[in-house]
Amino acid sequence: MTAQSLRSFTDLIRSVERSAVHLEMRDVYAVPNEDERFAAWRQGHRLDPDDRESWWRPWLDLVQEVTAKGVRVRRARIMGEPPSEYIRYEHSFTFTNIAAGEEVRWLPRRLASGLALPGTDFWLFDGEVVQFNVSDGDGRWVHTDQTEDQATAGLCSDAFEAVWDLATPHDKYAI
Repeated sequence: MTAQSLRSFTDLIRSVERSAVHLEMRDVYAVPNEDERFAAWRQGHRLDPDDRESWWRPWLDLVQEVTAKGVRVRRARIMGEPPSEYIRYEHSFTFTNIAAGEEVRWLPRRLASGLALPGTDFWLFDGEVVQFNVSDGDGRWVHTDQTEDQATAGLCSDAFEAVWDLATPHDKYAI
């Protein structure tokens, strides 16, 4: 599928009626718009749970909008142990995702060995549309693929649910 035919992520998640699930399987993501925040975190800065205005926008606003409609938004992260510096960074601010309405769980990679997983991270919208986020070896986004193929959506749904069942809820997973 070409980039021109992809529906925008924001349009997709706003069109969801029941669920949006996200499976992350990398130990590092090189996201340019996070560079300053990651550098600040490395220097000891942490988000203040009482200062919601300082949190990651517009993502959290979008999650609140979608979950307010009754959509269940879940994110599962498969990661190595001990966790990478980037995973520790993500863990430090995941309370903001929870506050916005997401459910988040963590699964150590060693516990995922018996699971059949797609080769890349994905979002699955209402169990029908899959958006794969393809990264290079250094964690930089390369491109996005989308499909409505039922077999692929089923594979991703089964993989996500298997991870979700084994994973630990964020509030119980300490780093």
